[in-house]
Amino acid sequence: MRIKRKTLQHLGIHTVLILTLIAVAFPIYYAFTMATHTHQDAYAFPPILTPGNQLIPNILEAWKRVDMGVVLTNSLIIAVLVSIGKIVFSILAAFAFTHFKFRGSWFLFPLCMVTQMMPLPIRVIPLYQTMANMGWLNTYRALTIPYLASTTGIILFRQFYMTVPEELADAARVDGATPMQYLRSILIPLSWTNIAALLVIEFVYMWNEYLWPNIVTTASDMRVAQMGLRMLYTSERGAAEWNIIMAGTLVIMLPPLIVLILFRKQFAQGIAMQTTK
Repeated sequence: MRIKRKTLQHLGIHTVLILTLIAVAFPIYYAFTMATHTHQDAYAFPPILTPGNQLIPNILEAWKRVDMGVVLTNSLIIAVLVSIGKIVFSILAAFAFTHFKFRGSWFLFPLCMVTQMMPLPIRVIPLYQTMANMGWLNTYRALTIPYLASTTGIILFRQFYMTVPEELADAARVDGATPMQYLRSILIPLSWTNIAALLVIEFVYMWNEYLWPNIVTTASDMRVAQMGLRMLYTSERGAAEWNIIMAGTLVIMLPPLIVLILFRKQFAQGIAMQTTK
């Protein structure tokens, strides 16, 4: 009886997981299917759920309409620079908060936490005025520097460094290692899982960013991927060409998907480490 109850419980859990997976995966499958059809078939009712043969022509059309090479390159540069910059600054800040005693440290970390409660839309006007006064509009500096400070990254590395035994720092100090040598030789190698997790989080976040790039850039050669996707909604036919839009969506979602696949193991481990602490 107990075995039967346990089997039914497992069956119920697996059923829920399968249904959840179908609910999550179906929109992606439908987007792929729509990207393989013509404009007329994309508006067919009932919807066609089997792939067609127009995927490559639709991708080429989307690429030509918004110059995908430019928007993908810009988004890649911005996402990589911001991800690396946030990792570097987060490691240094977390190292300072956990291994040094300095005046005002009790106030600075809570202040960082407060900034986490202030999303970018609240800071848009003063940030835009600052970028304009410095002459940084339509530059990579305006698209990257405002994002380099990351409270999320500081918390991620601070929580991890607080679990590192103090004996490691003492041993490094006895061996004559400077604080930066200790950070470079011991803490950073121990932090690769957290680094990969933060890299995935920040890369995907910056790749999907639309509001700030749309505000500080007006030049066509500074458009990012999400702005290019928005441009695909305009159509000479009057109605949105969903086959072209979905083809462009598939292209734009590939880079973050590749990053997630490459670092999926480290990302899962990094998140699990934080949830178990």
